[in-house]
Amino acid sequence: ELDGKEHRVYCQNLCLLAKLFLDHKTLYYDVDPFRFYVICEVDEQGAHIVGYFSKEKVSAEDYNLACILTFPQYQKCGYGKFIISLSYALSKREGRAGSPEKPLSDLGKISYRSYWTHVLLTLLSTQDGTENVQIKDLSRMTGIKTEDIISTLQSLNMIRFWKGQHVVFVMQDFLEKYAAQEKRIRLCDEGCLSWVPHAERPRKDKSGR
Repeated sequence: ELDGKEHRVYCQNLCLLAKLFLDHKTLYYDVDPFRFYVICEVDEQGAHIVGYFSKEKVSAEDYNLACILTFPQYQKCGYGKFIISLSYALSKREGRAGSPEKPLSDLGKISYRSYWTHVLLTLLSTQDGTENVQIKDLSRMTGIKTEDIISTLQSLNMIRFWKGQHVVFVMQDFLEKYAAQEKRIRLCDEGCLSWVPHAERPRKDKSGR
């Protein structure tokens, strides 16, 4: 974790490097309002950067991710969804639901829709059918904002509007078919995450200590 204000040059260089691979990226000088989370592979020779994501320190819209990049040599290895899952793990630690900054790029839409689908269907497949699971419950358990849950379930034809509210229409055969595919997705293991929300950390004095 890097604070854009405290590690300004490193974060600016990271953004400039990302600009080589992201056509839509425009922010690379004003990094002070952001924190950067750098993902590495570690071996006997040291740590090798795989990718990163940034998020605003304060977001009125509850955005939990501003920019995401997996470097080309590590693409198609599952790191994109790992980084996305890490951003949601941080949101859940903060006790709030999050969402990526909009609008998403075309590739971002595909990646997020795939992640949301996997998380929601995996969670719904664990329900026994007798529980009255509401969308706000899914949001609380996954850290995904309700509007993203609704749009994902609508794309799967698993949402109905009943008595003035959205309800989840679970198709058991569809869940079983999805589970049978045994998709292996690399996600963040929240049990291994050592991170405390900034609101709960001791405040630094003016000297930065």
